[in-house]
Amino acid sequence: MAFHEVRFPDDISRGARGGPVRRTQIVELASGAEERNASWANSRRRYDVAYGIRRADDLAAVVAFFEARNGRLHGFRFRDWADYRSCLPSQVPGPSDQIIGTGDGETTAFQLVKSYTSGAQSWSRIITKPVSGTLRIALDGIEQGNGWSVDPTKGIVGFAVAPAPGVPITAGFEFDVPVRFDTDMLDVTLDLERLGSITSIPLMEIPT
Repeated sequence: MAFHEVRFPDDISRGARGGPVRRTQIVELASGAEERNASWANSRRRYDVAYGIRRADDLAAVVAFFEARNGRLHGFRFRDWADYRSCLPSQVPGPSDQIIGTGDGETTAFQLVKSYTSGAQSWSRIITKPVSGTLRIALDGIEQGNGWSVDPTKGIVGFAVAPAPGVPITAGFEFDVPVRFDTDMLDVTLDLERLGSITSIPLMEIPT
């Protein structure tokens, strides 16, 4: 199975519905109390892009995209318009948005991550599909215009020279979500007035 480095059409993804999904097992005890256990260490995003289809041309584009991916077989990029930046949606990514590591004088490769914090709790999401041309890097708060590169298919930042010990490494970027179709069939309803529609087109994030 392969991953196609192509993004689902943006004009259709803007109308998608969905978001993060977690899986938790809940056991109710005889006492009335309950025990909760996380089945997944990380969340996965699930979307339905059928809501973004507004024209017959949109429908044709989705069918072509589905066929080119062989249904569920091949993954692809998807822009989650509710969460596609290292910063708040209303802001522009800056070089100090996210901490991706601390220099030790030896390590030259660092994985892009995005942290989600509420109160004292925080969860870090691995970012593997940064958008080319949007990445900004800083060492100890000073933006670096060169001396580094990024693998846009894995989200790994590589430095020509290892950052010095104790130096915080930060990054700002836009990113896509690696997903696949969660169905092998598109149920198209033919309509003489709307020229066709699809009731549901589910997408599922591919775990990293």
